[in-house]
Amino acid sequence: MEGGAMVLADGGVVCIDEFDKMREDDRVAIHEAMEQQTISIAKAGITTTLNSRCSVFAAANSVFGRWDESKAEQNIDFMPTILSRFDMIFIVKDEHDEKKDNTLAKHVMALHVNALQTTEEAEGELSLSTLKKYIAYCRARCGPRLSNEAAEKLKNYYLYMRNTNKEHQGMEKKSNIPITVRQLEAIIRISESLAKMELQPFATERHVDEAMRLFQVSTLDAAHSG
Repeated sequence: MEGGAMVLADGGVVCIDEFDKMREDDRVAIHEAMEQQTISIAKAGITTTLNSRCSVFAAANSVFGRWDESKAEQNIDFMPTILSRFDMIFIVKDEHDEKKDNTLAKHVMALHVNALQTTEEAEGELSLSTLKKYIAYCRARCGPRLSNEAAEKLKNYYLYMRNTNKEHQGMEKKSNIPITVRQLEAIIRISESLAKMELQPFATERHVDEAMRLFQVSTLDAAHSG
């Protein structure tokens, strides 16, 4: 018996492309992995549970190949149960923008032009090696928790989201992503991650504000778009 991608990624990050083309039985199995951080197996008389304590970074295509503004929720072919397990969901649209298209084309051309050339890796404010060590140190040594003020602010924001979602349902504007305790836990994780990035022992109101902004421009905007 061998572990799959999520078991092998235990303690790290698993990246899944073409998430929309996943088999139905795999979609069912990933529910437990993302919610309980474990995968239960019962095959050939063997019953066991494997750890899958990993972050999931997934990319999927629209049903129509590209986002169709006129089709709203028809663009997404996922059950709310799987969507609610992602902390943040971003909709990336292929919109015509001459400046961005020009920048992207130059970047792609540069990759092919310099493919056979031996060049030193471009250095930013931090080298890639230093950045890797910093991330590893943060993950291993820093475990921030919410301050009392941050917790109170998060509670009030959660209640606001629940009330707003109820109003949308009353107006027959059904959301693909229901607002449940999972979304509250998602914002808590984002807040604590922001604090961890700064090696802070507590997530403050400032971290909560940024977490709420990120959640708004990602998951909530995606829910209202589709």
